[in-house]
Amino acid sequence: MNSYNKLIIEVKDRIGYLTINQPKALNALDSEVLQELNTALTEIGSNEAIQVLIVTGAGEKAFVAGANIKEMSSKNPIQGKEFSELGNAVFAKLSKLPQPTIAAVNGFALGGGSELALACDMRIASETMKIGQPEVSLGIIPGFGGTQRLSRLVGVAKAKELIFTGKNIKADEAEKIGLVNKIVAPEALLKEAEILAQDILKNAPFAVQQAKVVIDKGLEMPLDHALTLEADIFGLCFATEDQTEGMSAFIEKRSSKFKGQ
Repeated sequence: MNSYNKLIIEVKDRIGYLTINQPKALNALDSEVLQELNTALTEIGSNEAIQVLIVTGAGEKAFVAGANIKEMSSKNPIQGKEFSELGNAVFAKLSKLPQPTIAAVNGFALGGGSELALACDMRIASETMKIGQPEVSLGIIPGFGGTQRLSRLVGVAKAKELIFTGKNIKADEAEKIGLVNKIVAPEALLKEAEILAQDILKNAPFAVQQAKVVIDKGLEMPLDHALTLEADIFGLCFATEDQTEGMSAFIEKRSSKFKGQ
């Protein structure tokens, strides 16, 4: 893996850890962070040693407090569009990783930080989390996928409420509307994300990855097309050694030993 100025990447027991590492700036997303993320996600996506990825922010105050407003403030319309396109491309790469992704959301997750969490498959929140899309208070709109992913996750009316008001919500409300999967104490956040990762790792890697593909692609399709895709991938699973192993283990009443093949 490459070395990075503003990211920390670690791999342990098939779990990858991607940490935004500039806590003094509340892990704000500037152009350098986005460029480093772009490179890192390419590496992670092709790294077979990583089967689940946990994304978090360094320090106790923030997951990611947002994009760097000082950097954005002087941009003209063309530069603003280019910055949005960069963020969207990076977060699309995150959302399309073959590995399941878990955001361990500590502290503030505002603007681009909320959008980073939304680009992950699942979100575990600290009790101290505050999340929101406050861009309209700055005279802009969410530009890294927030208008689209938030709507798909919590519904159009609730997404419009959060985006139009620009208000931040606490962890309990975020859980209530389905924005986060679970809330835990701050000191238990990473451990809870690891427990979820380990639960995923017990299963056949190819099947998990293909389930992610079918869910994500199916959401963008008419239902009949999505069901056809599901049937196609269901059939494809029967060409794997892991399918044979999983069903044999079930019949023989033993633990499966998946090889990812």
